[in-house]
Amino acid sequence: MHYFIYDNTFDGLLTCVFDAFNRKEFPDRIVGENTQLPLFTESFTVITDETKSDRVLKTLREKISPSALDMLFIDYLSESEEVTIILFRYIRKALTSELSIEMNFADPDVLELSKIYKKVTREEERMRQFVRFQKTADGIFFAVMNPIYNVLPLSARFFQNRFADQPWVIYDIRRKYGLYYDLQTVETVQVDGLQIAAETGQLTPEKLDDYELAFRDLWKDYLKAITIRERKNLKLQRQFMPKRFWKYLTEKN
Repeated sequence: MHYFIYDNTFDGLLTCVFDAFNRKEFPDRIVGENTQLPLFTESFTVITDETKSDRVLKTLREKISPSALDMLFIDYLSESEEVTIILFRYIRKALTSELSIEMNFADPDVLELSKIYKKVTREEERMRQFVRFQKTADGIFFAVMNPIYNVLPLSARFFQNRFADQPWVIYDIRRKYGLYYDLQTVETVQVDGLQIAAETGQLTPEKLDDYELAFRDLWKDYLKAITIRERKNLKLQRQFMPKRFWKYLTEKN
């Protein structure tokens, strides 16, 4: 088995492709730094180089459509253990094939990346639907999420357009980073000493705006008023609103 070791970035993956073609050595696995390798394996450490990754990206743009290129990045955000080597094989085929491989679903790598793409985009859509903001004492609207996949980068433009008139933070507690919008731009942030209730994702009361708790109660009262108990269908509800999101929903707590 021949391993490539890289820095867990998309640019790093593209650099792996460049180095593989340059060395004429193609890995069986691509793993992140600090991964414990099996005994008696060969390995090569790839140093991420934007010049190399840009050259691969430029050639890819000549070989596949913009939507297929977007799919590769979105699939990478799945953070699956196997997705890196699948992406590598797909890119290698795309670069060496005379015909486009995009719609060749008889190829197992093309088919698998299509399945992963659907899973990641579905998770991103759910995040858009189930984000609930809480207003902090300093006027920032704060939301906590714990998505299966690293979908926060895919949602930045949507939330910037949807809530353009208010500063907000959406924080991924699984990956310990968030997006902060300051009414001008969106940037990546990390919050030290984040004080939230693990079971609900709610900030502690002293961090909240004076009226936040009152608005939560009003929202819950409104939902109770419009709910028809006789038509309550928990099975259908879980189908459209997976239970793992419930603890972050104001109306469920």
